[in-house]
Amino acid sequence: MRKTGGMTRATLTISSKNYSSWSLRGWLLCKMSGIDFEEKLVEINDDQRQELLLLSPSVLVPRLTDGEVTVWDTLAIAEYLNETKPKAGLLPKDKVARAHCRSVSGEMHSGFYNLRSALPMNLKARHEKFKIFSGARPDVERIRAIWTECLDTYGGPFLFGEKPTVADAMYAPVCTRFRTYAVELEPALQNYCETVFAWALMKEWTEGALAEPDEIIELEVEF
Repeated sequence: MRKTGGMTRATLTISSKNYSSWSLRGWLLCKMSGIDFEEKLVEINDDQRQELLLLSPSVLVPRLTDGEVTVWDTLAIAEYLNETKPKAGLLPKDKVARAHCRSVSGEMHSGFYNLRSALPMNLKARHEKFKIFSGARPDVERIRAIWTECLDTYGGPFLFGEKPTVADAMYAPVCTRFRTYAVELEPALQNYCETVFAWALMKEWTEGALAEPDEIIELEVEF
């Protein structure tokens, strides 16, 4: 952390903007909350690669440090920011919608391993055609079902209505994966992805990703 004008800024430790979907999620949550923070990049090198892939306690990304508080799990970051910045609207106001948002966010957080392995995030890449192996197809179908239910229930353009929430931060990297690997979507779901891509915060992140050196090692496993 460092002080600016007498105030101590929080620090968000992240990794590659092109490859690290968890870094993207944590960064979006911080930006959405309005917390004053600076980015600290953990560069990927051979010594850190295994630690990052295994989520070693010595290298945890994303990691938010705010005063005496250190939070490194993405959902824990979301809950911490929701407590400290309640007016930011990270979670829906309605109790039922809030529970729904937490549920689909938790499902993204703990599941979809086959999707992560088969379609790693790579914002610089585009495939006109890409064969998804059979093990990942149920994950794709489940995400389609989640998005359809949310958009039908809350009216879009984001998953829980007019404003982005924790759920959109959690699923934004999936939108990029579907674009990278040419996953076909129903019009309503494609429109949701386009809403995410047009989101000012996603544009800002993507600019940073495209500016990264090409020699950064592509990660084979989600972290």
